[in-house]
Amino acid sequence: MTWRAALDGQVYASPLVVGGRVVAATENGSVYALDGRTGRVLWRRHVADPVPASALPCGNIDPVGITGTPVYDPATGLVFAVVTRAGVRHVLYGLDVRTGGVRLTRGVDVPGMQPATHLQRGALLLSGSTVYVPYGGNLGDCGQYVGRVIGVPTSGTGPLRSFAVPTSREAGIWGPPGPALLPSGELLVTTGNGASLGGTWDHSDSVLRLTPSLALRDGFAPSQWAEENSADADLGSTGPLLLPGAAQVLAAGKGGNVYLLDVGRLGGVGGQRAVQHGCKAYGGGAVIPIAGGAAAYLPCSNGLQQIRVVGGRLVRGWQGAAAVTGSPIVVGSTVWSVQRDGSLYGLDAGTGRRRALLQVGAASRFATPAASGNALFVPTLGGITAVRLAPQTSR
Repeated sequence: MTWRAALDGQVYASPLVVGGRVVAATENGSVYALDGRTGRVLWRRHVADPVPASALPCGNIDPVGITGTPVYDPATGLVFAVVTRAGVRHVLYGLDVRTGGVRLTRGVDVPGMQPATHLQRGALLLSGSTVYVPYGGNLGDCGQYVGRVIGVPTSGTGPLRSFAVPTSREAGIWGPPGPALLPSGELLVTTGNGASLGGTWDHSDSVLRLTPSLALRDGFAPSQWAEENSADADLGSTGPLLLPGAAQVLAAGKGGNVYLLDVGRLGGVGGQRAVQHGCKAYGGGAVIPIAGGAAAYLPCSNGLQQIRVVGGRLVRGWQGAAAVTGSPIVVGSTVWSVQRDGSLYGLDAGTGRRRALLQVGAASRFATPAASGNALFVPTLGGITAVRLAPQTSR
């Protein structure tokens, strides 16, 4: 561990690393830029006061400020972050990455939304000159909400684009990784459980493909989507995991199944190419190319799981200890995963053998480190912890 930076609130969002600066956002409604070598605060911008949990109908974050991971736009030099601010409004801020100056603000609640029932947890996505903002609900699924994605011009002006899951209630787009971007500019999102328990598929518990203008183009749902809705066992607990080449995608959720889908034809209800059982997943996954296919690393509740994708098949690989369930990233040949108790594990990507264990500070359930050079930057409930990665030695 090289440094710890205490910030003014809990850090749920993953940090960004831009030109040696570590950009971190807090639930107190602040954005920081830290020196990546020392942790020194280069600037801090308190953009808005957060919303206390008592002002919301349900939920488990207190207070709610910036929860979804921000995004950096190299074309404008701005970091975009959505703040849930006093009065229960969601506002997009664009901050100059060099100075922290606020260059634009834009409300990102659209007609028909009840802001207090919508939580902006998923990571923001940049594509061209548009920032996409996903919404789910608060813990407890209270009130009238539906999963949404809002497209906002990076200029801060012009009409908002909007997609709402075609269901009567719920189906939140809440997975912490947010949408996945396809080479065509289209988006993939996963949706949570919906209110429908039968009848016509309402695109809850699904993987959906959206056009850049946010029109629904295609989708997939498990054959048992209605039963999973009734058991709160949906695909929305993780984001779509796009495989190398962007022709296939993995989807895993609370139901315990991992699905391999063809991006060009998601297949509708029961249209998966392959399925693997035994992984109730929460958070974000990671993927690397391997000979003959890809290796995916999924945050299963019974231990981090490697699944290899070979052709059209899913092959179960190693499984980590039951204590290792945090959202993984892969750096070189090591998988890194941080747990709520503050334990940061480094596992051999090929075998699952433990290479490193370090205490970095208690973290949120879906905390995901950022990597840059020979360092990891870990979001914690107290700020950011930096960890130096030693060179691997051959044996």
